[in-house]
Amino acid sequence: MVTLNVNGRDVQVDADPSTPVLWALRDNLGMTGTKFGCGAALCGACTVHLDGQPIRSCITPISNAAGKKITTIEAMEADRIGKAVQEAWVRHDVPQCGYCQSGQVMAATALLRAKHTPTDSDIDAAMSGNICRCGTYQRIRAAIKDAAKTLA
Repeated sequence: MVTLNVNGRDVQVDADPSTPVLWALRDNLGMTGTKFGCGAALCGACTVHLDGQPIRSCITPISNAAGKKITTIEAMEADRIGKAVQEAWVRHDVPQCGYCQSGQVMAATALLRAKHTPTDSDIDAAMSGNICRCGTYQRIRAAIKDAAKTLA
């Protein structure tokens, strides 16, 4: 058993310590908002926060997350910055298929927590590891800028 703190709550996960955080969330805890994309930390669909930093949960073992705070997309509505990002996403019609969106929102939220008024290059750098097959990158950038203005 491994104890994880997920969205502010301690939970017991009956899994091998080498199990990726993604599978502990989805299979053991039934939290399916975090998506499996590539399994190699290349696409960003599995992005969650670990102690406030965006990580790829598909390659991070739960043993590395024990004693730290995991925050998932399920907690973003209750988070001031996460909620602003989600609302901007809707205003700018960012999602098309929607598959990558939880990872995109998590990356954007981490960016706005670190930089309140990000430049285009800040946005490009923070979002570069998150792939959108639908190509909504311009809307993602516009939504991040909109959320930053809302939060200012």
